[in-house]
Amino acid sequence: MTSEYQMSRRAFVIGSVSMTATLAGCATTAERAPVPEMARRPIEPPSEAELQARYAAVEDSGHLLPAIPYKQIDPKYYRQRVVDPTGELPGTVVVDTPGRFLYVVEPGGTAMRYGVGIGKDGFAWQGEGVIHWRQPWPRWKPPNEMVARQPSLKKFSIENGGMDPGVKNPLGARALYIFQNGQDTLYRLHGSPEWASIGKASSSGCVRLVNQDVMDLYARVPYHARIVVHQDVLKTVPTV
Repeated sequence: MTSEYQMSRRAFVIGSVSMTATLAGCATTAERAPVPEMARRPIEPPSEAELQARYAAVEDSGHLLPAIPYKQIDPKYYRQRVVDPTGELPGTVVVDTPGRFLYVVEPGGTAMRYGVGIGKDGFAWQGEGVIHWRQPWPRWKPPNEMVARQPSLKKFSIENGGMDPGVKNPLGARALYIFQNGQDTLYRLHGSPEWASIGKASSSGCVRLVNQDVMDLYARVPYHARIVVHQDVLKTVPTV
């Protein structure tokens, strides 16, 4: 695992505050993450060696994530540092729904950009909120409405305790929960084993990243980070 998304086990524990809650049936843990630091310049596309390392197979908390066949993904959706097009404050998460991008704004005019997949009908929620909960290797508990549509999911229902964390879990290696005005929006940023869905509208409504990218995102996003979701085309901010 490269330094860009490798989390210090010590930092993962120190300063964290654990609590549990039921969010759409998911137990969650609140943790602190560092505010992003000034990025090094110049900004250049990742090299082949960097891509191989970023998307290599990795073991995390006893789960073995397979390598991502990144050459089968449009290169614009690779995780990469770019000139910040959002104009938002450092530490802000920005979802560009039409562009299928997610940004974490950094000091100094840069942002880390990730390719994402969205819901079949678009990521319907928009506006501002906060990343109120963050959970490594979450359980997946489909809401009752989904179980009603797909009875085969009943074994993973809220009442039955959900699906165990793991490589095949639809929420992947990490989940970040979006709240607005203190209320759960039911939208998540989460990992996914379905790498081919990146850049497409094929999920059930949440924003999905490949697992290696959501692990990197999880390590960068501050606790209670502000998130802004755009449904219209993101208007880029001129750089100085």
